[in-house]
Amino acid sequence: MLAKKLRFFNVGVLLIALVAISSKAISQTRSQCDTIIEKGIDALWKKEHAKSLELLTQARTKAEKNHWHKELYKATINIGSNYYAMHDYGEALNYYMEGYKNAVKNLEPKYEMLVLNNIAVLYSEEKNYDKAKMYFEKAYNTAKEIKDYKNLGLYALNLGNVANQTNDPVKARKYILEGIGYLKDNKETHFLMQANISLAENDLLLGKTVQARSEAQDIYKQLDKPEFKNDRMWLLVLIAKTYTKEQNYNEAITTVQKVFNLNPDVETKADLYRLLSKIYYKQQSYETAIRYKDLVITLDSTLTKIRNTRIFENSKVKFEILNYQNQIAHNQEKISAERKIFLSVLLIVIAIVIIVILMLRQKKAIAEKNQHIAVLQLEKEKSDKLLLEKQITASRFEKEQLQGEVESGNRKLSSKALYLSSRNELIEDILEYLSKKPKFSKDPVLSTHIQSLKNHLRSDNEWEDFIAHFENVNQGFLMRLKELHPGLSANDTRFIAYVYMNLSTKEIAYILNITLVAARKRKERITAKMEIPKDVELFDYISSI
Repeated sequence: MLAKKLRFFNVGVLLIALVAISSKAISQTRSQCDTIIEKGIDALWKKEHAKSLELLTQARTKAEKNHWHKELYKATINIGSNYYAMHDYGEALNYYMEGYKNAVKNLEPKYEMLVLNNIAVLYSEEKNYDKAKMYFEKAYNTAKEIKDYKNLGLYALNLGNVANQTNDPVKARKYILEGIGYLKDNKETHFLMQANISLAENDLLLGKTVQARSEAQDIYKQLDKPEFKNDRMWLLVLIAKTYTKEQNYNEAITTVQKVFNLNPDVETKADLYRLLSKIYYKQQSYETAIRYKDLVITLDSTLTKIRNTRIFENSKVKFEILNYQNQIAHNQEKISAERKIFLSVLLIVIAIVIIVILMLRQKKAIAEKNQHIAVLQLEKEKSDKLLLEKQITASRFEKEQLQGEVESGNRKLSSKALYLSSRNELIEDILEYLSKKPKFSKDPVLSTHIQSLKNHLRSDNEWEDFIAHFENVNQGFLMRLKELHPGLSANDTRFIAYVYMNLSTKEIAYILNITLVAARKRKERITAKMEIPKDVELFDYISSI
């Protein structure tokens, strides 16, 4: 989403130099492994994720088997980058964490630093800025310790962007200026351009609208190539926000229209419609504001379909990888069977020789036979273990599919709840406005209709419909909750349902038409009422019910 997306600098694809080793045969094998990784990276850039994951999984298996820590790190991180590109952030985080553990245990600090930055970017995409800040700071401190000033500049900018996003412009400016200093020393022209964009956004947060707009317009003129399309759209939105803050709504609307001329994607269009709805609402053009709100709802529905398609495509890729892993297992079983045949023939020959020539060594032959039986038993145990692993993988895949369906349903519910709340709030504002107008308030018929509308808005019909849909998606949750905590009121249950859907406190306050402070206090009261330990988050607790 253009209007909310942070400009974090992801390490993405990593290029790691091979370490020379003495054995020529092993060196060639290791070089082959690195070649497979490079092919996987090339497929990643081309968005051929199934092919990329197959190659990288093959390289990862080789590296793990031979204890090649750098190759294992590179293959693992780029598998994570594939899932990041496919918007499967949970799977990406698992591989980044695996790469991080390998780096901590076997590699130099610079490898830890690179993957820490990637983990922080994932958390920022999920709007978990506390976690993002924690991992960005770890990467920043590591870069400072090893005196990697180029990456230190990038990580300082990332911390500045987090501070901008969490509305801490003073701290953000400190980091951004620090990052610019390091990048200038290393002559990083492209990243300096991004840093200047972050600085313009910071000026807007500080209320320096004229300066922010001037900086944004200067940068916009320099970005005339097609690859800077997203940056150009971001700058136009920034300029529109400066006009909005100055209450120059006509210029703001004109600037937003310029973004549409750049053919934005669906997510960007939804953000632009939200911005236009906000501008028209401030202009008191309520019908136009509602019309753009409706367009946002329509695009949100389209986005939901797109996300569902992404989930399906990700599942298809995982299924293809699973098939590839099964194929590897089958090949290993075939090799194992051939090895058994070879060993059996060899043992028969040895037995014949022993029987004919060395009859006196019969005891030794018996011992060798027992050893052979033990080998066969070990192979059987390995085969049973492999079968169990396949069953576990299939069960995990089915669980991920079910979880994806539940998350999709909750996203639809949260979108509907936010829309109904926004609609009701807008209608209430209009009714309040009409009630204050003398010529309308004196009209008894109109007053009766206005009061009827207000009473309708206070009814719980929509909440009852919402609960029915919620129970359909999250079957049995409310029943289990009431059994564990019978003292919860209907309002408490309503608040907990929104928390269970992973809505932020700000979004819940918006839906319930209460202040953010009131929402936080209600959350604290419910947590105390349920006797949840202070070190356990409400969301984590109810997710385990």
